[in-house]
Amino acid sequence: MPRMDVGPPIDQNMAIMETRIEILGLARSELAERLSGQSLDPALVPRLWNSIYVRGATRFSQITSIAKQTRDRLEDRFVIGRPSVARELTSSDQTRKWLLQFPDGQSVETVFIPEQDRGALCISSQVGCSLTCSFCHTGTMRMARNLTAAEMVAQAIVARDSLSEWGLHRRFCKFTNLVLMGMGEPLFNYDHVAAALRIIMDGDGFAISRRRIMLSTAGVVPMIERTGRELGVNLAISLHAVRDDLRDELVPLNKRYPLAELLRACRTYPAASNARRITFEYVMLRGVNDSDADARELTRLLAGIHAKVNLIPWNPWPGAGYQTSAPDRIQSFARIVNIGGFSAAVRATRGDDIMAACGQLKSTLMS
Repeated sequence: MPRMDVGPPIDQNMAIMETRIEILGLARSELAERLSGQSLDPALVPRLWNSIYVRGATRFSQITSIAKQTRDRLEDRFVIGRPSVARELTSSDQTRKWLLQFPDGQSVETVFIPEQDRGALCISSQVGCSLTCSFCHTGTMRMARNLTAAEMVAQAIVARDSLSEWGLHRRFCKFTNLVLMGMGEPLFNYDHVAAALRIIMDGDGFAISRRRIMLSTAGVVPMIERTGRELGVNLAISLHAVRDDLRDELVPLNKRYPLAELLRACRTYPAASNARRITFEYVMLRGVNDSDADARELTRLLAGIHAKVNLIPWNPWPGAGYQTSAPDRIQSFARIVNIGGFSAAVRATRGDDIMAACGQLKSTLMS
């Protein structure tokens, strides 16, 4: 049975609307400017950065490498925020899900998926989602707002808090990979996403390599090239259909950026190579998109792209009008894609008993 822990906010700093300046989400240069603007020495940046992103400091009083008088001034002017953990669930397979609440009352879900020698944190980029993909639970939510860089970085911080991994050498950490596959469309919130990822990739902080980060998009074509050029992270495309008419229904964004435009952008993605292939995510819906003909068309569409395919058995949620493809149908689909020259892995379902699996996230404070 899933374990549920419900408790008070893990830190009161973020539970009260602050007049102090939030440090999370600030780039090093921005932090230096803010310190200077408060008559504090910008040379404090490296010590603050290490204390927050390596050691997990929640208050300036914990940073004993800084003189007490300076710590007191920092405490008066700045805050190291934490969202409230409104609910934490642990699946029977040890997947964890946190419902995080921000000071304005909005909430998002964040999921950690452990493996034997690594673990991926799945973070959200928006409260709700504007894409309304018909098979996705998150798509039934209204789009409330974008998350800030601070709120995305805070999701990684909460995971480190819960996993007790502050101060550990990275080779001993369970949290090794990060995926932007949670709530929202990351490329509709690019500036904040980019700012958060630069902090998470910083070698003197979280130090999660760009090779261990995957950004998933439904296909915001104008932002794909910029993502590869500026961030260089791994790209995943929520494809799910091989015909425009069906993809218009499953992923309505396709009406704005149809398959031909999307695949053209993928062919020229700056960070793609044979060693770093684009992942095409394909949710398997019984009798909808899972025929042998669909599989053959998929291999035709992907010709010339450094690509691999991730087949995702559809994860049910209340009120949905779909069924998961039968296991033998998924295997047949995978064989055809493999014969067509592309790796086709079938994603194992993780955390479905706590509604933490792919396509099941939907933030709510209702039990």
